[in-house]
Amino acid sequence: MSGPESATLRLKQAEQALRRAVEPVLAAERLTFEQWQVLSALRERPGLRMTELAEFAVLPAASLTRHVDRLVERALVIRRIDPDDRRRAAVALSTLGERLAALLHDAESRAVLPPLVASGDRDV
Repeated sequence: MSGPESATLRLKQAEQALRRAVEPVLAAERLTFEQWQVLSALRERPGLRMTELAEFAVLPAASLTRHVDRLVERALVIRRIDPDDRRRAAVALSTLGERLAALLHDAESRAVLPPLVASGDRDV
């Protein structure tokens, strides 16, 4: 049996596969999936401003502050005033956050993902 043709369904299946792969680590570390998105985004792009982080981590800006606050409280993330614009904050992983993000990245890389391109899609 082949996968669905719908790109939406294929993406949701891929997300579910990723969730299953990282859930044991998230549970052990008492992290949410959204907090993992923040850690993952900062692993790839350290020093993002909060607005950039919300966009890159695909999280609503309204909830991002709460997630970052929790990660700061746990010493996984460092938030500093942006030297170029003192009204804004830049965010990066702490050393502890870098270790945890690497652990989550390893779990993520072991996920068995469904193909994101349907077998009939030729021009993708």
